[in-house]
Amino acid sequence: MHPVAFVAGATGFVGHALVQALCAKGITTVAHVRPDSSKLADWQGRFAAMGAQVDTSTWQLPAMTEALRRQGVTHVFCCIGTTRKRKSQASRPEAETYEAVDFGLTRLLVDAAQEAGNVQRFVYLSSAGTSQGAKGAYLQARWKAEQAVRAGKVPFTIARPSMILGDREEERPLERAGGKLADKALQLIGALGGRHLRDRYRSTDDKTLAAALLRYGLDAAAAGSVVESEHLR
Repeated sequence: MHPVAFVAGATGFVGHALVQALCAKGITTVAHVRPDSSKLADWQGRFAAMGAQVDTSTWQLPAMTEALRRQGVTHVFCCIGTTRKRKSQASRPEAETYEAVDFGLTRLLVDAAQEAGNVQRFVYLSSAGTSQGAKGAYLQARWKAEQAVRAGKVPFTIARPSMILGDREEERPLERAGGKLADKALQLIGALGGRHLRDRYRSTDDKTLAAALLRYGLDAAAAGSVVESEHLR
């Protein structure tokens, strides 16, 4: 069966690169864009130019279930997540928390994929450092999302990248500088014998990560696996 990929979070940094990678491989790709996006028309044009279809279903379980079923989606790639900037600019801050977006919308998408009945793989983009005892709202929300993915009946793959650098549409100079400094420190740690720590936490870029998500997402042998950052480059 020819795969049909659905990318949730397609307008994000990694999601956008993933849509490009999927289309370049000739895979039928559906890019989800929030119907209330202020740049909806722009995204529709950009994704259409790549060869992707655009879905604007609302984040409601019946609507998402119907979208996955109607389009014959076989592979769901969940690349959603909020940011501090979006949280600070939101008219309803409670709707843009890590709990509401990173966990809540992931759980909704898991349920939709299960109810649709045709999804063969659910690929979840998590984060390095995610664990039950991790500190902070972000990693705790990611851990809860991972548990929702595991509890679903659709075979899953969870990816845990470290810091993701690259050319973002929104400039993040401090993040870029911090990433470069962290990589230099990790190189030194590796030279002193901490190769595992270096490999686990050194940065990657959006295109490399997108290629890895595609590779593991379509690999039957990767079902049920958690892929740590050192294997996502």
